[in-house]
Amino acid sequence: MKHFLFVLRKPVHSGVYVQEILDIVLTTAAFDQSVSILLLDDGVFHLKNNQNPDCVGMKDTASIFKALEIYDVNDIYVEIESLQERGLTCGDLCLPVNSLYRKNIAELMKRFDVLVPG
Repeated sequence: MKHFLFVLRKPVHSGVYVQEILDIVLTTAAFDQSVSILLLDDGVFHLKNNQNPDCVGMKDTASIFKALEIYDVNDIYVEIESLQERGLTCGDLCLPVNSLYRKNIAELMKRFDVLVPG
């Protein structure tokens, strides 16, 4: 089994790209691979509470994140500085996350066999 880390940096409703990455995450996990997600920069908005994507005609990606547990995707990491720079805290997110400082990101990435940028 390989260990995959999907890194999401783009804002939550930036088009179909994010939805496609989440589809790849679900597909990878469905084939019994170990999948984790790292949210950096504007990617932290994916888990922000009280999103209303219907007003811009987009899918509710937060609901897809909530379904990740069904696929055994339980490790979601968030960079603390990315949250702080956007005026957010872990309490503003719709799922429990593992938070880590920017200086520890490289160490986290070394633990994975495959890094998928997004």
